[in-house]
Amino acid sequence: MLVVACIKQVPDTTQVQIDPVTNTLVREGIPFIVNPYDTHALEESLRLKDRFGFRVAAMSMGPPNAEATLKKALALGVDEAILLSDRVFGGADTLATSNVLSAAIRKLNAEEEVGIVFCGKQTIDGDTAQVGPGIATRLGYTQLTLVDRIEDLDPVKRTIKVRRKLEGRHEIVEAPLPVMITVVRELNRPRYPTVPMRLESQDAEVKVWNNDALKLDVNTCGLKGSPTWVSRIFSPEREKGEIIGDGVHEPEKTAELLIDKLLSKDLLAL
Repeated sequence: MLVVACIKQVPDTTQVQIDPVTNTLVREGIPFIVNPYDTHALEESLRLKDRFGFRVAAMSMGPPNAEATLKKALALGVDEAILLSDRVFGGADTLATSNVLSAAIRKLNAEEEVGIVFCGKQTIDGDTAQVGPGIATRLGYTQLTLVDRIEDLDPVKRTIKVRRKLEGRHEIVEAPLPVMITVVRELNRPRYPTVPMRLESQDAEVKVWNNDALKLDVNTCGLKGSPTWVSRIFSPEREKGEIIGDGVHEPEKTAELLIDKLLSKDLLAL
């Protein structure tokens, strides 16, 4: 059985700036990282490999420099890494991205049965949480989102039981394979690559699949296949803060002033 971990190269958002003139991201000099949620998806794939002997494939869609992200996955122990890169894939929204990823997973499945697809619950540059469910929909897989624990996996019965983290509660769900799982941070603690694996990964192959390999209609991928697009990027304006009272020497009086302030703006119900 093959387990696929979808990972994405994203800009380190702690260092991202926006050009005030063009309203676009300033990418020069910004380091790229593996989307943090995807590191947990990758780790869980590797834990299933350790436990059951499954093969693991890491997959990413992006420009040629996204190969570095897949090299990191190879250093952690995945069996193969596939970069989906083509100019026609550029400018994709979540729909077009899930189309390309689904086609690639379908191509893998033709050679080896795919049982589980892991994704992070969302990416830190888009925050839509739509690509994972989009993949599940296009492949006809059961989707299990917001998973924080794999309760049980039975490769013989081809079932998996997971715990989903919901607001204020958890939910236990069992589903037949194949499934698409999006994961949250609490699922695991990602491992670090060993020095020998890091060195070995530098010579390991990252397969590159372009649209000649996937044979997608160009109108279903990239900018042409995207019904949504980003019209403007901007930093939210923050009003200058206001000092209310003397919280150090008169905390109770300051608290009263704060409550009066919130009541006057209709932000507090009594």
